[in-house]
Amino acid sequence: MATRVAIGNNKGGAKKTTLSVRLAEALAKAGKKVGVVDFDPQGNASRRLGWKDDPETPQLTAAEAIEYSSTKPKVVYEGQAASVWQPIGWTVSYAERIRLIPARYTLEDRATEAGMGGAWRRLAKALKGTDDDLDYVLIDCPPSLGHLTQMALGAAHFALATTEPEYDSIEAAVRYRDFVTASGEDLGNPDLSFLGVVVSAYDMRLGGHVGQLAGARQIFGDQVWGVVPRRSLITNADEFAQPLDEISDSHEVRGVFENLAQRFVKEVPAA
Repeated sequence: MATRVAIGNNKGGAKKTTLSVRLAEALAKAGKKVGVVDFDPQGNASRRLGWKDDPETPQLTAAEAIEYSSTKPKVVYEGQAASVWQPIGWTVSYAERIRLIPARYTLEDRATEAGMGGAWRRLAKALKGTDDDLDYVLIDCPPSLGHLTQMALGAAHFALATTEPEYDSIEAAVRYRDFVTASGEDLGNPDLSFLGVVVSAYDMRLGGHVGQLAGARQIFGDQVWGVVPRRSLITNADEFAQPLDEISDSHEVRGVFENLAQRFVKEVPAA
């Protein structure tokens, strides 16, 4: 199987989806084969990777990948996600090295099934054998520590946090880290470990950001992987579902994500 990394924070707006998409892009540019599992019912990672949901001919999504069978006993079959992996919508050359399990709002229905048998292991079972040809799988988690995030962590080898340089966001990243550290065995995944945190949307002109970055470094130490500056072109690329290579004057932020990808490859062994 691929090495799987769940990207999360216990707060919205922490740039989880931006990190998932841009790290996948940088890894693909470096020659790695990457899968992105959009595990947030908002489906933002899917849209930003150019996937289009057609209500007239709906495609399979993460909700179907982990859906219980209609037979008794109700189960999720191993490898059930095989038919859900799809190409992304970008046209750059490295896009062929990125694959997607998209999401739409119906994924929220799976969050209500937490009490059913084997619920935490559903994503792990669904992915089994379907990502063997990939180097890495990045799982974009919703902004909570609830059932969907628990399924993501149950399927992952590692967890990575992202945070804005703001008190509430850093505190939520700490909650995510502590949950990962404490819950692996409970999620049937005792080898799960926490990698670190990326500080995103940093503006050195803001005194609050400077102070909170220092606080993050004090809390996480050398587990602070890097700092992504606040740049409108990142927002624009996300908004218009574009790769950074198609954005003019993006060499600075491309370099930031490429450096993150280099550390990722160094710290995270590919399968």
